[in-house]
Amino acid sequence: MQIYLPIAEMPINVVMLLGMGLAVGVLSGLFGIGGGFIVTPLLIFLGVPAPIAVGTGAAQVAASSVSGTVTNWARQSIDFKMVAILLAGGLAGSTLGVFMQRWLKAIGQLELFISAVYVILLGTIGALMLIESIEAIRKKKIAKASGSAARTSHHNWIQGLPFKTRFPASKLYISTVPPLAIGAAVGWLTAIMGVGGGFLLVPALIYLLRMPTRIVIGTSVCQIMFVTAYTTVMQSWQNHSVDLLLGLPLMIGGVIGAQYGVRLGQKMQAEQLRVFLALLVLSVALRMMVDLALPPKEIYSIDARRR
Repeated sequence: MQIYLPIAEMPINVVMLLGMGLAVGVLSGLFGIGGGFIVTPLLIFLGVPAPIAVGTGAAQVAASSVSGTVTNWARQSIDFKMVAILLAGGLAGSTLGVFMQRWLKAIGQLELFISAVYVILLGTIGALMLIESIEAIRKKKIAKASGSAARTSHHNWIQGLPFKTRFPASKLYISTVPPLAIGAAVGWLTAIMGVGGGFLLVPALIYLLRMPTRIVIGTSVCQIMFVTAYTTVMQSWQNHSVDLLLGLPLMIGGVIGAQYGVRLGQKMQAEQLRVFLALLVLSVALRMMVDLALPPKEIYSIDARRR
C-alpha cells in the first residue's frame, strides 16, 4: 500500500513503515534508546532526503519514548531528578543543533555531515561498548567460578567535580556538571542526526555516572521523550523538515513495539543487553560507512526545493 509524502515528495509503502516503527519501538523499550539512530539511516536508505529523515525521525522517537516512559514509570525505574538535570542540558544542546543544521543545509553540506557523524560516533561508541561488555561477562564468569563477587570500582575523576547533589533513585552522590554536559551532547545529536541519543546516553550513565542499568533504561527513555518532542517542534518551525504522513505509521508501530521491548528487557541480564546494543550500534555504523565509500548512482543532481 503506497502513500505519497508531501514534504519528502516521494511515494512509500505504509506497511513497511509500520513494521519499521514496530521494530524500532521494541529496541527503544529493550535498551532505553530512542531508536532514531536506526530509523533515520533506514529512511535515508529508502531515499528520503536527509533533513526530512532527521526531523521525522525525531518525531517517531518522541512517540515511542512516551510508551516506554509510561511502562518504566509503572515499574519505578526512572530517576526523575536525573531526568531534570539531563533535560536542562538537552534543551540547550537541541536548540544549538537545530540552528546548526539550518546553516549546514544552507551551504549544502548537511547530508555529508550527518553520514560522517553517524560513522565516527556510532563506530567509536559501539566498539568501546562491545569491548567493555565482553570483559564484564568474562569477569562475571571468573567470579562465579571462584565463588567470589566481582569487584567493580565506583571511583573515578567525576567524583572530584563540584556542585554535588544526591540522586536517591540511583543511590548516587555526584556533581551535576557531567549530567548537564551529557544532556547537552544528547540534545545536539537529536537535532543534528534525528536520534534520541540513547546510544550515547545509556553508556554515559552506566560507565561514567555508574547508575544501575535498570534505572538507566527508564531514565534514558524519559529524557529522550522530552528532548525529541522539543526538537520535533523546533525542526518543524525552523527547518520545515517534519513529514507527518511519514511519521504517523512509524509512531503507531513504535508505541506498540516499546511495550513489548520493556517487558523483554526485564527478563535479560544487564551484560547481555549491553552486548546486543553494542552490536546493533556497530552494524548501523558499518552500513553507513559502506554507503559513504560507494560512488553515488548519480554524480550530479538538482534539488528544486532549494532557493
